[in-house]
Amino acid sequence: MLVRTIIFASIAAVFASQVPSLIGATGSVSRPEPAVSANYVSGTVDTVQPSQASTSLGTMRLQADAQGHYTGDFRINGRQVQGLIDTGATYVALNESLARRLGYTANQLDFRYAVSTANGQTKAAHVTLDRVEIGGIRVRDVEAFVLRDEALSSTLVGMSFLKKLGSYSVADGSLSLKQ
Repeated sequence: MLVRTIIFASIAAVFASQVPSLIGATGSVSRPEPAVSANYVSGTVDTVQPSQASTSLGTMRLQADAQGHYTGDFRINGRQVQGLIDTGATYVALNESLARRLGYTANQLDFRYAVSTANGQTKAAHVTLDRVEIGGIRVRDVEAFVLRDEALSSTLVGMSFLKKLGSYSVADGSLSLKQ
């Protein structure tokens, strides 16, 4: 039970550190436009600019955005999802709406784990994602936590995905992922 509490506290710390960057000066949530994101990854290889991302079979390189974050177009259980790579998150974290779009039913989402986020207390459900893909990388059986929509507005791709890779590294403002 103590290990679970520590894990959830880690997730909460990550959320707390990410939410301020999403809050604009007016207090409203700002979402970056894909056209201005320095690390936007297009679904078609022909339109990807070398300065944005590069990919080959089993590898992926993402450029950091203005805040130093790495985001990309993932496919989770076959569905297109914009995700923020977060090495400080123990698990992949997604909200309930996305989990429902991925095919998880109310019966499968047992919100029994209490977690603290920047938005307060919420409950989380543990799931195992069939597959998580980005570029030429495909990882199977990835552990994740589902949080209520009001507690999480974006998808965080944490260590439960990254630790299944052969390697990942950051250099010169880009994140390299290798299967």
